[in-house]
Amino acid sequence: MTFEDILVTVEAPIGILTFNRPSVLNALRTHLLEEVSVALHELEANDDVRAIVITGAGEKAFAAGADIGELNALASAHHGAGQSRSGQRLTRQIERTSKPVIMAVNGFALGGGCEIAMAGDVIVAGENAKFGQPEVNLGLIPGYGGTARTTRRVGKGMAMYLCLTGEIIDAREALRIGLVQRVVPAAELMTEARRIATLIASKAPLAIAACKRTINNGAHLSIDDALELEALEFGTLVDTEDIREGTGAFLEKRKPVWKGR
Repeated sequence: MTFEDILVTVEAPIGILTFNRPSVLNALRTHLLEEVSVALHELEANDDVRAIVITGAGEKAFAAGADIGELNALASAHHGAGQSRSGQRLTRQIERTSKPVIMAVNGFALGGGCEIAMAGDVIVAGENAKFGQPEVNLGLIPGYGGTARTTRRVGKGMAMYLCLTGEIIDAREALRIGLVQRVVPAAELMTEARRIATLIASKAPLAIAACKRTINNGAHLSIDDALELEALEFGTLVDTEDIREGTGAFLEKRKPVWKGR
């Protein structure tokens, strides 16, 4: 896979997608978003890939936000809404990808960069990471899902604080409020991201996909509806070969060999 704004490599069972515009802190121009979407489709279809890691090139930024020049050139409310929806489509694609997505955040993850990170399943941050939704400083609000996902990740009060102040927080504060799941020394970021991706990739793939789907879809439901969704997904897995393999391997005290069916 050859792209202009990103790099994609496969280290089976992991696919690694890297934003590759370090000279502009990996700013998220439209072309980059389009390439990420194509790459995700290809990684989703690749049977050698069981987990995906997304990171940014260089030491300064995961992605420092949208391309300000593109924002300045938006001609009307119609164009603005279209720009927002294009970013939202990508973040929804990340969420809906059946394979787990681990975000390895190095340096700045601001605006659209923070929004893309929040669409991942697990966020691992280097100690040098900085997070924020500073769109109000530009006369805007988050447009790639930031208002919705910040609220869902850290609660209404903290979402209000981050989006209204535009304040940038460090990795330890992001961990404290629940925005990220792991913080490690910057030099160990990709090692830890690969470790987590490999660990998840070693599990039953149908169960991993169902777990991701159930959590994402159930988060917006009433508790009763979420429990019913869980029961249906649980029941579906009982009809797979993998549950026979997994339970059989446990009883026989051996490692399971997953077939994904």
